[in-house]
Amino acid sequence: MELTNYSSNQKKAIEHGEGPLMVLAGPGSGKTFVITHRIKYLIEGPGINPAHILVVTFSRAAAKEMKDRFEKLCSKSLVTFGTFHSVFFNLLKMAYGFSSEQIASDELRYTLIKELIKRNAIENEDINTLAGNLLNEIALVKQDNISIKNYYSNSISSDTFKKIYIDYESELEAREKLDFEDMLSLTYELLSERSDILKAVQNRYRYILVDEFQDINFLQYNIIKLMAGEKQNITVVGDDDQSIYRFRGARPEIMLGFERDFRNVKKVFLDINFRSSTQIVNASTKLISFNSKRFPKNFKAKNGDGAPVSLIEFKNPFIEVNSIIKDIKDCIKSGQDINSIAVLYRTNLSPRLLIERLMRNNIPFTIRDAIPNLFDHWVAKDIISYIKLAINMGDKSDLLRISNKPNRYISRDSLSSSRANIETLFDYYDDKSYMIKRIVELREHLRTIKTLKPATALRYIRNVVGYDEYIEEYCDMNGVESDDCYSILGDLENSAAEYNNFNDWFVHMDEYKDELIEARKKSNENDKGVRLMTFHSSKGLEFDIVYIIDVNEGSVPYKKAKGVDEIEEERRMFYVAMTRARKKLLICYCVENFGKSIGKSDFVIELSSKSK
Repeated sequence: MELTNYSSNQKKAIEHGEGPLMVLAGPGSGKTFVITHRIKYLIEGPGINPAHILVVTFSRAAAKEMKDRFEKLCSKSLVTFGTFHSVFFNLLKMAYGFSSEQIASDELRYTLIKELIKRNAIENEDINTLAGNLLNEIALVKQDNISIKNYYSNSISSDTFKKIYIDYESELEAREKLDFEDMLSLTYELLSERSDILKAVQNRYRYILVDEFQDINFLQYNIIKLMAGEKQNITVVGDDDQSIYRFRGARPEIMLGFERDFRNVKKVFLDINFRSSTQIVNASTKLISFNSKRFPKNFKAKNGDGAPVSLIEFKNPFIEVNSIIKDIKDCIKSGQDINSIAVLYRTNLSPRLLIERLMRNNIPFTIRDAIPNLFDHWVAKDIISYIKLAINMGDKSDLLRISNKPNRYISRDSLSSSRANIETLFDYYDDKSYMIKRIVELREHLRTIKTLKPATALRYIRNVVGYDEYIEEYCDMNGVESDDCYSILGDLENSAAEYNNFNDWFVHMDEYKDELIEARKKSNENDKGVRLMTFHSSKGLEFDIVYIIDVNEGSVPYKKAKGVDEIEEERRMFYVAMTRARKKLLICYCVENFGKSIGKSDFVIELSSKSK
């Protein structure tokens, strides 16, 4: 967004001279415009040597975009644009001769953690999710400098986490590798202990600009404070209301406390929203005002009035999705650019039904996030194995998978033969009448399942065979949210209800998998289509029309958010989603799902209230 004229507050930020500056840049307020023009001003106004200017952001894409935007204003210069990791790595390279081979890749980190999960005999059906959660927790321990003795894991028992943490560090050391958090720690140690190097860095980077400052963690912040030195010529640009990466270590309280750490800070608020209509700006401002830990702000919408923000109640997800599909079709017929339509959701589990309907209606779409294939989830695989065995499509692996779900005390040895099946179990346990009874019962269940329609079969497996009881026991033993498993089962039932026989349902599963792969491929190629993405992934983007779906309790805010800080972060996420819309914003929720009543989100209630 290039603006022909500066607003008065943009001018104040761009032409600030010496000393610390904090720019509160709300959604659509011209943040990148201000940063690039401020760099230009420093060079052409006070005559700062471009080589003395450092611009830091959080991703390579953001750093490249900033650099490209700046170079359209000025000819190529010696201004340094980089991510925290690239800037700090270059310091370590200069001081210690580090090479990129010493940085542990994500692939290596995940491999190590998975090995440690297996080594510690942690039973978990979804090892990929657990590995990701553990790596996030390890990063947080390092970033916040928490003693491992005092850390209590959210993913596994704390004693096991401590062992995995120590072993993970040992494995990295044995391979002479560092992860990103180690790199930050070493950079801080370097600048803290080597005054000569710190002085050289301060002389090189005399003016520092930090983009997306609300996403900074404590370790990054402490390094930046050292680099800013006594002159404190630091400009931080961000929006505390858009801090949504606490799980990565981001702390909005750092921005809120910036004025305590830097003396005589000049604070500038970019109060004009150049993106959204007055109705969208007013609604999103009302919503975020329910947060207590924030800088108070009021925005003016440059674009004026537009369509009212819609809060739409649906009976169930089927009606919700069908309504959205019809609305999208009508938009396309009226000439609306399909690329400027987005559907946003809290987690990447939400759009499954929508994706199926988009496929069925031949509406092109792209997926910003990796959407898990419903039928690849371990719960789905269990159900599919039951059905395959029932219709004589299963094999030994299917029987192994479900033999003790629920527990029938069938040993793995009894299924060790390559020809193992239900009938061979009778021979193996011929001297144990109580086991024969259990095997007979399993065989009768399978015979019954064969006669049922897919959705009825699924309910039979859950309620008669006892799969729900197994889920409760498994989740209780492994500290897993049973609601997540029941959500998978509910989505499976919704899918199964569309088909009258197992064969058609299995064909759909294969087609769904292929379509997901194709949609992901198109997304990477920036192909045309309705944009589907999570709240997190939508940050920094904007669209003419935005649908926010599943705005129900347990989903928005997410059910795992319990404390005040977590709820406030959830509200910031929803605020980010709302402020992606330029012209039209539709917030959708249901009153029932899987035949059970569900409540609308507290955020819908806040938006509907007369207060604030």
